[in-house]
Order: sequence, then structure tokens, then C-alpha cells
Amino acid sequence: QLQLVESGGGLVQPGGSLRLSCTMSGSTLDYWAIGWFRQAPGKGREGVGCIGRDVGKTKYEDSVKGRFTISRDNAKNTVFLQMNSLNPEDTATYYCAADTSCREWYAMDVRGKGTLVFVSS
Repeated sequence: QLQLVESGGGLVQPGGSLRLSCTMSGSTLDYWAIGWFRQAPGKGREGVGCIGRDVGKTKYEDSVKGRFTISRDNAKNTVFLQMNSLNPEDTATYYCAADTSCREWYAMDVRGKGTLVFVSS
């Protein structure tokens, strides 16, 4: 059974950086595209970005473009979300999800518990 576990969240000051991880078990990451999502307190789910099965093909929401970078290490069965220049509006629980491509990534089924990112001075 495919499972994804998010990790790496924490408290960071505005302008700081964090790297989140999304580790897959029960399957081989090579076959999957991975989407990142976030949900701030009291708000709906928001897409962050997606990385396809082909290395280097990524998509990002405008709100994070130029600040966030998604990468993958298939040997480690892990996808990373590098977040730079964080601001308080980035405070949210971050989730990852899997599908065969990023074509309809907004509709990916999120099942993990997520990891909390809190941006505050």
C-alpha cells in the first residue's frame, strides 16, 4: 500500500528557509508524480507545486514561484520542497500526494498527516 510521510516542518523566522521531505513507502517513486499542497488555519487547501516523473519538470503556483523549489531523489524514494524567503503567509500544514502525472495535480488525493510550517518572528 502506497504511503507518503511529510517531514521537516518547524518554526522559522520571516526571510528564512526550510526543506520539507515527502518519503514514499509501499511503491517506487520512479512511477509517480508528486504534488505539494498546503492548508493554512481556517483556509482551504492550496496547491504549491508538482514534480513529474521526468526529472526537472515542475509546476508552481504563482504565490511560491521563484521562492520554492521541488526536487526528487528516486534512489531515496523522497521528494523535497525547498522553501526560501518565507513569510508569515506561508504558515500552513504542508502535504504531499501522488499521481501518475501532474496533468491534473490540483485533484490529487492527499492522505498524509502533513508537516506544520510556522513563519514568525
